[in-house]
Amino acid sequence: MSDKNRHDMSDDTHEIATDGGMSDVERERQIDYMDVEINLLKPATPFMRDHLKIIWIGFGIWVLTTFAPITATRLAPDLMTSQMPLIGFPLHYFLLAVVGPGAALVLSVWYARKRDQIDEKYGIEQGVAEPETTDTDSVPDDAAATDGGIDE
Repeated sequence: MSDKNRHDMSDDTHEIATDGGMSDVERERQIDYMDVEINLLKPATPFMRDHLKIIWIGFGIWVLTTFAPITATRLAPDLMTSQMPLIGFPLHYFLLAVVGPGAALVLSVWYARKRDQIDEKYGIEQGVAEPETTDTDSVPDDAAATDGGIDE
């Protein structure tokens, strides 16, 4: 009787492909993004997977903070339209007027920080373009100034 639960394979029919011991950063640098198909349901690279995860989490929180007060007002109008004791206006108004935009602001800060963390993880640098410098040696000393006069 043969053991079908053995994990050690004596034959070479099942070879395991390795990544060569590369880190995520090294693997990302070798990818030509012009040839990668963009698929929102199955991202092709680890960077895209991490970024898409952040996008979906943020989208879920946004949907919850935007549409939950509206839905709750439809399902429980007595509770949501009752006056708040401290502020004095309906709860649904407070949730839509304050919590909704506040959540959008907090989400934008959260997304920027998470995106910076992902960029740092994969070695992506957000460089600032340096202004071009002109070579001042090629300009003669007696050249005309920009206003038409002569520099002194």
